[in-house]
Amino acid sequence: MEQKKHKYTITILVMFLLYFLIAFVTNFAGTMGVVVKNQFGASNSLSQLGTLANFIAYACMGIPAGLILKHRGYKFTSLCAVTIGMLGVSIQWLAAPLSSFGVYILGAFVAGFSMCMLNIVVNPMLNTLGGGGKKGNQLNLLGSSINSIGGTLAPVVLGYYIGGNVADADLSDASSVMTMAVCMFLFAFIVIILTDIPEPHIESDAEKTLRLPTDSKYGPLSFRHFVLGAVAVFFYVGIEVGIPNTANLFMSEDPDVGPALAGGLIGAYWFMMMIGRLIGGAIGGSVRPKNMLLVVSFVALILVHGIAYIPEEVEVAVNLPHLGISGLVPVAMLCMVFCGLCTSVMWGCIFNLSTEGIGKYTPMATGIFMALVCGGGIIPFVQGLVADVIGAQASYIVLACGLFYIFCYALWGSKNVNVDIKID
Repeated sequence: MEQKKHKYTITILVMFLLYFLIAFVTNFAGTMGVVVKNQFGASNSLSQLGTLANFIAYACMGIPAGLILKHRGYKFTSLCAVTIGMLGVSIQWLAAPLSSFGVYILGAFVAGFSMCMLNIVVNPMLNTLGGGGKKGNQLNLLGSSINSIGGTLAPVVLGYYIGGNVADADLSDASSVMTMAVCMFLFAFIVIILTDIPEPHIESDAEKTLRLPTDSKYGPLSFRHFVLGAVAVFFYVGIEVGIPNTANLFMSEDPDVGPALAGGLIGAYWFMMMIGRLIGGAIGGSVRPKNMLLVVSFVALILVHGIAYIPEEVEVAVNLPHLGISGLVPVAMLCMVFCGLCTSVMWGCIFNLSTEGIGKYTPMATGIFMALVCGGGIIPFVQGLVADVIGAQASYIVLACGLFYIFCYALWGSKNVNVDIKID
């Protein structure tokens, strides 16, 4: 096993790079929402269209990307993904000289196709390279930590380039960051071309020739706990994205905060997600996913209510210059930062609970999961609509409802009641 891991060290590092790119590019949308709101006079809900477009692409590409992976393999799928990623970010870059909101949305949508394909590649690839089991899970947890680093840096870097007063921000301020992302995609493309990537799951010629009709009587949707878990994933991704995205809108309304400090706080949220994933990896072998999900969803419910109801005038002095945080910070936004500890482990818990006991239906279930990642765009958009009516801070009640559902899923809905279905 050690020889195998040593042989594919470069491949593992490439997967880590792709993990980084997924979060770095996806998390552009949160900070960019504030920019387009200012530049184009968009409402709170319209400012979230970039995030919506990015995640709606998952709904369109989730199952097709799984089929591409099955028929053409990891290397081909990875190369397609980074090429599409370069195209998507380049289109977003063009939105600045064209001063076009529509072009920005198109770029976010195209980039979403790339993020979906990369997600479908990196998770099973790292699990395979680790030999499955605890080692495979360990590699994925390490990859998730790298993912969190990318998520941390994106809003911090964008906040730095925007700087000053949000009233002066426009898309051209983000051009340098977009160029940086294109260069990272190009670097990843070159490395993937030169890297030996194993193809353990690609469909062989014999399988293509002898492909038999599938049994249509059962599928992943035949399992109640999977169906309820898939809905939980839809809510979870929306909550994970909605917490920092709407916080950016909330903080942009405070003249004492500014883009740089807001970017630092949003980056701190993603940093706490990295810390949470490292802790989750350390204790995951001794804590049941059900119990972990119960605890983190309950704590997150308390924190989200804190965001919604603690008056913005209640502030505390924070001085963390290495994270870009220095000045008076609303206590509600500190609740937002600590939400990252809770959301960090929810995906893994929900995925494990939902796919437990479904055997051969797991690959198809993964495609459905990726399609429902679109909740990361839909939930923040709905929250934006609510924010237009009752304010950005109070709109967190939308996320509280989603967290209550996840808590109920862990408590009751995660039990497999369809044990009579044959899974091998």
